Amino acid sequence: MDKNQIEEAIVELKDEYIQLQNNLEKLESINGNLAPLEKRLTEIEGELKVLHEKRRR
Repeated sequence: MDKNQIEEAIVELKDEYIQLQNNLEKLESINGNLAPLEKRLTEIEGELKVLHEKRRR
């Protein structure tokens, strides 16, 4: 994975993260099941960490 691909992946994950946060807020307001969204947010955080480490190399 080259630096451009890493940057693109980071941008895509950040966009997904923002969308999930918005969905999470909506579900919270109607007492929906938050577990799947919270799990995916945690996964994205881990993926972003790995990508940021790769970008620094």
